Amino acid sequence: MTIVNLSTQRVIANRAVLADTPFSRMKGLLGRAALHDGEALVITQCYSIHMFFMRFAIDVVFVDREWCVVGLVRAIKPFAVSPVFWRSATAIELPAGTIDLAGIELAQNLSLK
Repeated sequence: MTIVNLSTQRVIANRAVLADTPFSRMKGLLGRAALHDGEALVITQCYSIHMFFMRFAIDVVFVDREWCVVGLVRAIKPFAVSPVFWRSATAIELPAGTIDLAGIELAQNLSLK
């Protein structure tokens, strides 16, 4: 799947994977050594994430039900916990630096195709 920033028409990730089952949401990126450019994990029903037992930092974009950006967390490190974004419906985990590189900002609209 591909994630596009509809506000800028930029592709954020062209290899997005959906985590929408209890097991896939719980597992997340555990066991991975890295998240590469163009990759993303899209976690449904998510308003906060934790980085327990992770091996690398990531960026996280939180979007509401309409895929409007409601929260941004840059380079969250292993064993940290993100802030809670109560309006969030989905978390998009991306390689660290992607938020700034892709110019993602609050209130922009994204799309998953």
